[in-house]
Amino acid sequence: MGSNAGNDKPHAVCVPYPSQGHVNPMFKLAKLLHHQGFYITFVHTEFTRKRLLKSSGPAALDGLPDFRFETIPDGLPPSDADATQDIPSVCESTSRTSLAPFCSLLTKLNNCSPKVPPVTCIVADGVMSFTVKAAEQFGFPEVLFWTTAACGFLGYTQYRHLVDKGYTPLKDMSQVTNGYLDTTLDWVPGTKNIRLRDFPSFIRTTDSNDFMLNFMMSEVEAVPKAKAIIINTFDALEKDVLDALSAMYPRIYTVGPLQLMMNHIHDERYDSLSSKLWKENSECIDWLNTREPNSVVYVNFGSITVVTAQQLAEFAWGLANSKKSFLWIIRPDIVAGESATLPPEFVTETKDRSMLISWCPQEQVLKHPAIGGFLTHSGWNSTIESIVGGVPVICWPFFAEQQTNCRYSCVEWGMGLEIDNNVKRDEVEMLVKELMDGEKGKKMKEKAMKWKKKAEEATEPGGSSYMNLEKLVKEVLLH
Repeated sequence: MGSNAGNDKPHAVCVPYPSQGHVNPMFKLAKLLHHQGFYITFVHTEFTRKRLLKSSGPAALDGLPDFRFETIPDGLPPSDADATQDIPSVCESTSRTSLAPFCSLLTKLNNCSPKVPPVTCIVADGVMSFTVKAAEQFGFPEVLFWTTAACGFLGYTQYRHLVDKGYTPLKDMSQVTNGYLDTTLDWVPGTKNIRLRDFPSFIRTTDSNDFMLNFMMSEVEAVPKAKAIIINTFDALEKDVLDALSAMYPRIYTVGPLQLMMNHIHDERYDSLSSKLWKENSECIDWLNTREPNSVVYVNFGSITVVTAQQLAEFAWGLANSKKSFLWIIRPDIVAGESATLPPEFVTETKDRSMLISWCPQEQVLKHPAIGGFLTHSGWNSTIESIVGGVPVICWPFFAEQQTNCRYSCVEWGMGLEIDNNVKRDEVEMLVKELMDGEKGKKMKEKAMKWKKKAEEATEPGGSSYMNLEKLVKEVLLH
């Protein structure tokens, strides 16, 4: 396929959902497809375009002759905030307003210039399913890339059944705390002893018209219209879940971990392309270089989680009292509605063994030998990156399918400990000590290293993910 010249190339239009945790994996997938000989048009919203230029500089979207960037509006009022937009607002607005501008973009691309080959397929985020209607109108094959784990995606496929069987909406919000969510369900395919609390969190509502509950049901209902589904996972990690999903959707391609798949590409041209919506501070790597192996706790709650000032203080004192070294990523917008300030006594007490920064190159950090454990919100990118690094986790899930990832990390994969949602410094201290020094911590480290090895096997030539990417291209995208 590398022999395609100019206009003969297949042309994939890639449409990520506009938040960091969705843009990054789509960007890796786009580079893998480009490496396989595709012309790529990568579609940002105007908001993410602005943030990219701000964080990565004016040349960030110059692209390559056959890897171009385009934008469509998200339908929301302009905003200059250096923060992730409100999730329900973006979902509501893109599903309602983005189809027409996206169709105009496809028309423009098809009539662009002799140098731009006609569009041959669309690769869109699973929650940007308005693109499926465009694919139908233009007659292109479309694949949906769910950037969740397979277990998270499976959770969303069960929403309709949970509604039909009366498990959600909740009768009243006391059911979130009174033990009701510990109800186990024995009818969910591919799972054992799964509890209501392990499902993606949008079921925790009393409103049958709750936007996110209904939005996720409608996005899942668009899946059969796509030609295939891509998931950033690997077969050995989620075998039972993938078997259950394959019975529902015949064409599922697991192509992860994408960051390991990227190791097969050595192309300096990609260095000029960026997908980072936050400015990264890489001084932390120099700091980690001065630390002993397995001695540092890495703390990062991702690009969306917000905490209260009280929760921030509890985490801070728990880390301080553990007496462990730590690298803590504190986004400027991490505390809801106010700036993130830590108690001055905490900063003084931990200054010799801590580094606090606003963002970092996480993949690099998790692969660093100094990192011994990861206190995480259990987003899927963070979870699979910790598997690639062989790093055990303490999970503090915030929303969406982070609850599902937490369950799988702790129960199915044996590499995690869960922290109570109502966080207390004593529990943080105890779990950090267990993770870094305890017997359980040692076992979790062994498990994490075992999964790391399996991830590497899956992405090596001949491995399941490596082969699946080739099949995806041949069986679906070039058809």
